[in-house]
Amino acid sequence: MFSALSEKLTGVLQNLSSRGVLTDEQVKEGLREIRRVLLEADVSYELTRSFVQRVREKAVGLHVVKSVSPGQQLVKYVHDELVTLLGEHQVPLSFATVSPTVVLLVGLQGSGKTTTAAKLALRLKREQKAPFLVAADIYRPAAEEQLRQLGEQAGVEVHGAADGDAHERGDVVALVKAGIRAAGGARARTVIVDTAGRLQIDEEMMGELGRLKAAVSPQEILLVADGMTGQDAVRIAKGFNDALGVTGVILTKLDGDARGGAALSIHGVTGAPIKYVGVGERLEELEVFDPVRMAGRILQKGDVVGLVERVQDAVDPDDSARLAKKALSKRGLDLEDFLTAMRQIQKMGPLKGVLGMLPGVNAKMLRNAKVDEKRIKHFEAIVLSMTPGERRRPDVLNGSRRVRIARGSGRTVQEVNQLVKQFGQMKKLMKGMGQFSGR
Repeated sequence: MFSALSEKLTGVLQNLSSRGVLTDEQVKEGLREIRRVLLEADVSYELTRSFVQRVREKAVGLHVVKSVSPGQQLVKYVHDELVTLLGEHQVPLSFATVSPTVVLLVGLQGSGKTTTAAKLALRLKREQKAPFLVAADIYRPAAEEQLRQLGEQAGVEVHGAADGDAHERGDVVALVKAGIRAAGGARARTVIVDTAGRLQIDEEMMGELGRLKAAVSPQEILLVADGMTGQDAVRIAKGFNDALGVTGVILTKLDGDARGGAALSIHGVTGAPIKYVGVGERLEELEVFDPVRMAGRILQKGDVVGLVERVQDAVDPDDSARLAKKALSKRGLDLEDFLTAMRQIQKMGPLKGVLGMLPGVNAKMLRNAKVDEKRIKHFEAIVLSMTPGERRRPDVLNGSRRVRIARGSGRTVQEVNQLVKQFGQMKKLMKGMGQFSGR
């Protein structure tokens, strides 16, 4: 996320902060570089100009403060202005005082709206908000079926045209009203409506969305915008906001190679807060957007709070307690436990994304890091090809057993040997920790 922007921006700031004294000319040159980096990242010209101007105004008195170096102060000013640019504060979803709360998801075709509807539903389900999905895209073939499949994965009920009469199949307003009634019958607290998109903004789509807004009075109108479309995302956001009064934005595909300018521009141009960001393809990979934490990520200060939240979502506390206790016991861990631990790591998402949330880990380090996401899958296949007895007692794995396991998992004998060796080293380390803690 924002790897190119992060690397270039922190490069400029590190160069400035490493100096004991900053001259006015060095500050001006640094700000020119920051301006160039932001423009290259697709941040709008107007926002870039005002951003640099505000930092310049703060930087006038850099020489006055003695306890902190001028370079470090300049980094703080840039961080503070990034937070302002991103919206200053985290803005949670607004819920109606009387259920159900209606949330309209709007956006262009291909922005990831249907998948985002299911992601949001899963998140709200975990927050005890009792979500319900309405498939209101009656134009795109298989849109309803896609949402039903995703709803099934999330464990959330879906209402669509197939559940109504002929009138509902052709009238989006009637379909959504019927969906809200069905949600009430199912005791749902939140109704997420996946509306139809178009390849571009047109009067017909906006007219339909306007009628839908007037008919159901949604608590939230969330624009789903593709973070990889650069300044087009900002133009699209402005168009939807002018027509409907968008209450928030969900940025998708921020795990890709986007330059990041859309996220930095979209709030400043529309005034609508970014509420969530999609950071992967899995339903679990929808994160609450926090401007302070995001600014920290961009400036490579890490996001420890986000990392803790991801661990809490992924790791089963009972499994963790059992593994911790067993790791320090006389018997120690076995390969069955190793498999459990690997699966918990996989739930946390791509390893590079997890590493990027650690303070001090920069974009260049991540780019050069040889992180093979498939390796955990390969290890999992090897362990699953073992018998329960072999997993409990890896010491019985002789040559013929290892050949059998390699064939069963589709991996090489060398990989089986490597796994067994690494597991033995880990077990020895854990045993040493247990002995040390027992002293």
